[in-house]
Amino acid sequence: MPSTEQCRPWQVFLIFLRLGLTSFGGPVAHLGYFRTEFVTRRHWLSERGYADLVALCQFLPGPASSQVGIALGLSQAGYRGALAAWVGFTLPSALALMLIAQGITEAGQAMPDGIVHGLKVAAVAIVAQAVWGMGRNLCPDLPRITVMVVASCWVLLMPSAWMQVGVIAVAGVLGLFIFKPDQPADHDALPVTVSRRAGLYWLTLFFILLMGLPLLNALWSSQTLSLLAAFYRSGALVFGGGHVVLPLLQAEVVPSGWVSNETFLAGYGITQAMPGPLFTFAAFLGASMQSAPSGWLGGLLCLVAIFAPSFFLVFGTLPFWEQMRRNLRMQAAMQGFNAAVVGLLLAALYQPVWITAIVQPQDVVLALVALMALMVWKLPPWQVVIMCALAGWLSVR
Repeated sequence: MPSTEQCRPWQVFLIFLRLGLTSFGGPVAHLGYFRTEFVTRRHWLSERGYADLVALCQFLPGPASSQVGIALGLSQAGYRGALAAWVGFTLPSALALMLIAQGITEAGQAMPDGIVHGLKVAAVAIVAQAVWGMGRNLCPDLPRITVMVVASCWVLLMPSAWMQVGVIAVAGVLGLFIFKPDQPADHDALPVTVSRRAGLYWLTLFFILLMGLPLLNALWSSQTLSLLAAFYRSGALVFGGGHVVLPLLQAEVVPSGWVSNETFLAGYGITQAMPGPLFTFAAFLGASMQSAPSGWLGGLLCLVAIFAPSFFLVFGTLPFWEQMRRNLRMQAAMQGFNAAVVGLLLAALYQPVWITAIVQPQDVVLALVALMALMVWKLPPWQVVIMCALAGWLSVR
């Protein structure tokens, strides 16, 4: 039975701070940690209620594990609890990544070339594992495999952030006509603390910012507005979890010259070694910007911008989830979305990850060993990242 005892916001913060310091392994592992903490230990939700909450957050664009945390904080202490849960879970890795970015920026070439290259090779193995795992789960049949391959080819031939968004949208429309999902199983009702009217306000705000930030930037062009628009758009349109943000962010920050491709991939590799959500990669990128705002301010702006859509979507959809989960047409569109985002990640595995990291036969060997360590030996990603960085450092000595 779910517990009826409520927590104060500061208690929610401390619970999630401990998880933010210790939750290594990526989104799937985070959901496992959350289940142990909030279903088995604290009884905040029943098993079926937790499974339904996870289904909702996987249905939404954005980082599923962070959204589950936001919803859990909301159920315990309202809006302040939701903010406390996010801050606690996100703060440790965000601070560490901004410190690392600041150190690299201020010291110039603070990190030896061999370590940077090793981190880029680690990214190859990690993204390949994500493509394989997501492909098996989200593209189990021929129609969805076809959508995945077409989406991948499309964005490889016409790379841009808006083209990636267009691919996802077209796949969703195709899903309405191609896929026939099953009727959802029974479930336990979620602890909703948001009214339907408030939910509509939050969803309206989500769409106003999604469309309004690019418009404002077009009217009053500035680096700050450009950053907010780019990172908000990335957080609002990423279906499939943390790894899928890689192609969208790369298309936003590298061609514009905000961050070099080498720094981008090295930062992505470093992020894998951190606990907490992968979306804190945005804090690293913001702190690494080659023009203002950068440093601590840039990191904070990008971090808030990429996570803001998650708050609006969780607050906005919780009151309507009962209707949404039974809507088979919406589920069919989601199957199209999910197949397309696997295609986007597959394209990102080639460009920018593979062509930047794999430049000699030794790199292929290291990437294969790292992939085996992840998929066969089941080592956690942070250990594989350290192994690749060390191998890269030794290779140039």
